[in-house]
Amino acid sequence: MARRLRPVDIDFVEAAPVRLVFARGVSAPPGQVFRALAEDVPGWAEWFSAVTLARPTDGGAGREIRLRGGTRFAETVLASKEPEVYAYRVDTTNAPGARALVEEWRLAPRGTGTRVQWTFAADGPAPFRFALGLAGPGLGLAFRRAVTTLDRRLTGR
Repeated sequence: MARRLRPVDIDFVEAAPVRLVFARGVSAPPGQVFRALAEDVPGWAEWFSAVTLARPTDGGAGREIRLRGGTRFAETVLASKEPEVYAYRVDTTNAPGARALVEEWRLAPRGTGTRVQWTFAADGPAPFRFALGLAGPGLGLAFRRAVTTLDRRLTGR
């Protein structure tokens, strides 16, 4: 059963009680990475292994995401500024515990490639925050694998 989360804005990325931040360099240029994140939403299922379905909703103002294991998210895009930032808030989910959740992808030129930074900002009761802290290394690994796969997809390597 889907639960509604607290509607937060982009400032929540900096103010959240739990902030997990991961970064990695890729060969693809920022504009190309941005388009894969923000414009090719269905493509997420091809490079982020946890994602089984991704589709834009509300004319691109939202997203529907499904993960392996059955977790579902309905999201609102909070920021989409090419080629620098793409961020979204989870509005409803069937995942337990979260009260508020925003994910932000920041892109910056790095030589001829891109520095990709993903911030996972969340709030929930103490057990949720504790569990999310423990899950950090796994989320970091998932991020690194996903971004590496995305880079290979974009550069043909």
